[in-house]
Amino acid sequence: MSEPTPNDAQRELIEGTEGTYLVDAGPGTGKTFAVTRRYGRIVDRPETDPDDVLLATFTRSAATEMKARIVDHSAYGLRELADAPIRTFHSHCHELLQEHGYAAPTHLGIDERITGSTRILDDELIEAERFREFFGGFRDDHPEHADFYRVLSSPGELLDLIRELASKGVFPAADGWYRDGESHLDGDFEAFKERFDAVNEPRNDGRKQSVLREDLSRFGRDKTHLPDAPSKSALRGGRGTKRLNDDVAEAVFREDREALKAFVHDAYLGYLRFALRRNYLSFSFLQLFAFVLLCENERVRETAAFEYVTVDEFQDTSEVQFKLALLLSATDNLCVVGDWKQSIYSFQYADVDNILEFEGRLDRFAADLNADADRVPFDSPDPTRIELRENYRSTASVIDLSERAIATPASSDEPVDAPLDDVVELSANAAFDNTVIEGIRHEDEHEAVLSKVQDIVGNDDYAVEGEDGEPRPPEYGDVAVFTRTRDYGRELLDVAAEHDFPVAYDGGIELFRTDPAKLLLAWLRILDVDADRGWAVVLERIGYAVDEIDHILGTGSYPAGPAEFRDELRGLESVGAVARRVLDRYGFTGDVADVLLDTVQSVHDSTTATRGDLIRHIERGVETGGTVDVSASAGDDAVTVQTIHTAKGLEYPIVVMANMNEGRFPPRAGGSSVIQFRDPVGLRRRKVYSEDGAHPHVYDDWRYDVVRRCLPRGYDEERRLLYVAVTRAESHVVFAAGEDPNAFLAELPVSVEEADPDVEPLDRGEPADADLPFAVTAPDGPIGHTPHSLMDESVFEDAGERPEPGPEADPETRGMDFGSHVHDFAEAYALGDDVTPSNDHERRIAELLDGLSGDLRVEEPVTLPVAVDGRRVTLSGIADLVRVTPDRVEVIDYKTDATRRARAEYRKQLSVYYHVLDEWFADRPVETSLFYTSDGTRERIEPLSLGELRALVRATETGPE
Repeated sequence: MSEPTPNDAQRELIEGTEGTYLVDAGPGTGKTFAVTRRYGRIVDRPETDPDDVLLATFTRSAATEMKARIVDHSAYGLRELADAPIRTFHSHCHELLQEHGYAAPTHLGIDERITGSTRILDDELIEAERFREFFGGFRDDHPEHADFYRVLSSPGELLDLIRELASKGVFPAADGWYRDGESHLDGDFEAFKERFDAVNEPRNDGRKQSVLREDLSRFGRDKTHLPDAPSKSALRGGRGTKRLNDDVAEAVFREDREALKAFVHDAYLGYLRFALRRNYLSFSFLQLFAFVLLCENERVRETAAFEYVTVDEFQDTSEVQFKLALLLSATDNLCVVGDWKQSIYSFQYADVDNILEFEGRLDRFAADLNADADRVPFDSPDPTRIELRENYRSTASVIDLSERAIATPASSDEPVDAPLDDVVELSANAAFDNTVIEGIRHEDEHEAVLSKVQDIVGNDDYAVEGEDGEPRPPEYGDVAVFTRTRDYGRELLDVAAEHDFPVAYDGGIELFRTDPAKLLLAWLRILDVDADRGWAVVLERIGYAVDEIDHILGTGSYPAGPAEFRDELRGLESVGAVARRVLDRYGFTGDVADVLLDTVQSVHDSTTATRGDLIRHIERGVETGGTVDVSASAGDDAVTVQTIHTAKGLEYPIVVMANMNEGRFPPRAGGSSVIQFRDPVGLRRRKVYSEDGAHPHVYDDWRYDVVRRCLPRGYDEERRLLYVAVTRAESHVVFAAGEDPNAFLAELPVSVEEADPDVEPLDRGEPADADLPFAVTAPDGPIGHTPHSLMDESVFEDAGERPEPGPEADPETRGMDFGSHVHDFAEAYALGDDVTPSNDHERRIAELLDGLSGDLRVEEPVTLPVAVDGRRVTLSGIADLVRVTPDRVEVIDYKTDATRRARAEYRKQLSVYYHVLDEWFADRPVETSLFYTSDGTRERIEPLSLGELRALVRATETGPE
């Protein structure tokens, strides 16, 4: 297939490599095509190589996809690009800190250090557990903040605030706040006053009261304010007034926040120290320390800077990531690419103003960074703006609908605040336009959606473009159903299962609310002290009636089978082994079980959690509905169901936008955190504890009740979500609602018809996959696996795989914890850290390393792309040790096993490493070996062929015959 020819705007981007560029890249406009070719053009110059160019991406899968595309049209292969800085901001900050960051905390007055063995904590559930552990100790050590403890709903609120402040570049220091951080916390009165005045202006030429005064007609209702709060009439002004007095703005903005700032500072700084002492960094802290290091260390800044910096998906960056991009630029060759209309990740602290106000922020951030030293090379830059206007995905009708969506009110009385002057109009490049745009509604909406899909499939009225460019009737696999919230998608899956309807799920799953998690929790309770609650669940699952369960619990006469299983579980040492046996007993297979196992084991291994703590962790997961991203297939020809957030970056011939219901899209506002940070009002609290009244009480803060009415409601992002949903469609869009359609559907130019649902039974030759074998996959790019996903981990459950009883066989040296400690020692010792062996396993590793010459590469990340049945699959892992000498390359993996039973499984792992290193070092032989630390034996392993690895991937994805 010949290479496509760039259009004029794409060519301008590809060829315009020098200077500062802002690229507006709307959906389907060939952004990745142009960005990767631009990269190839830069690195193919004789004077430039990949180490001179940073390409920052939003996800790891996007980075993998970028590398694969660059290889297709540049002189570099995957070997040369393996270590190229094409990565996420988090990954790059990790690389930077590994090489230069040992003393980075000292710039904040923190004594603790970042070491080569510092781990990256990327699981929010596990971090929440660690923060809960930290906060318990912090409360004991800081009684002076007792009033704030009384108003917090949970420690998680404070963790969320810390993450947000870190994303804004607001960091604590031992003696206060780093740089100008405190000014952000204080807010900007002038900016707030502008917003106050805007909503306080009388309407209808002064004849109608202001929006703010009208909103405050409910002031004090269902609230308990302190006695010093003004009355509603005093706040709103007397009868006949149309606006609040100007001094109200001062009164609500100015308040004593010193105690609040001190509390947040102490908790923030304390958690930083806690994380460093526990030898881990969160994603937020990776960026925090990288930013501080680049600001404070001129030598590192010069070493780490790039000749060219490109940031993809710039609308999804945070404020600190924008500043990091500037600090990493050695020149003004900065190119940012994105689309403000697709900024939908504010919950991950993305700041849409980075792209909407790019020029102003570039000036301001550069000036701030250069205020006390020459840090960044931007001096009044005049960015070149490029607009990619030609859409290669959707028809003109779909594009027109999307542009209407970005300006559609989310409620009947809501003004649209979206900056519509910045909407770049797109032109369609579709082969034909037979677009159907319609709406349906019915009280049984799930049934109506499935029935509508059946009407669409095979119907020429909904023809889609075939591979030959000609229209063809649609199939189930051409249809995607999007929803704003996860619960609707899960409900739709249940209805689809009743009809044996072909559905593939891709999105968030509330892991601890699944049946596997509930049964695991039950058995953990049986093994712990809460046995009755556990037995009740287990016995109900078997089929016992309520009165029978009561009798069994009262007498303790448990059925023989479950009682024997309980005794079997008691004999298992690790939580992971208990979990696997429970899931096996009930036949829970597939990757949803694997995700649960991995999460449970990670919590147990990564914290000081006891089995009882793990039970409470699962219980909190049930309460909060914590999610993980998963996908499940029901065959090649199946309807995809996913949230809009998951669908971003994808495309489908036909989109059904479901759940267009009042209160569901946008979702009804839930509770908000007690302590919040918002621009421009700074750090605020919604509640305050006081003993001023007759009894101690938690009061509502009256100032916050006024301030929040002056700030945007957040509906702009809901419009952007609607825009993203519509622009996933190539040809047709169907909206679906229940009994109460939302304002979006009422305002869009869509005819809504009453549906008559009738889901017909399907005969597909074989049943649809109703069990939904969830698999953790990236939403875009190649399918990803790790070497461990190819291994049969049942061989590790036997206690015989752990060290036999002897001098070292105490609980501290058994299982995964011990293996992790040994690997941490090996990494630190190889890097030359000041560590001393604490047991025989570590002494044998030290002896091995002392006897090795050459270049020792520790914890080497490797990625092996392979083609499996026409699909691109990546196998990614980390090799413990790679030894490079002039005549050979050796891969050594440490194993603490006492036996050799797992050798065949380890061979799969080493085979992946072998094929990557064999490509990297084509001029010398590569050898792979296992080093058993239990006896110091080093065993050579013959790697599997690529064909054998492909067969393993295929078997992993299809399961046993």
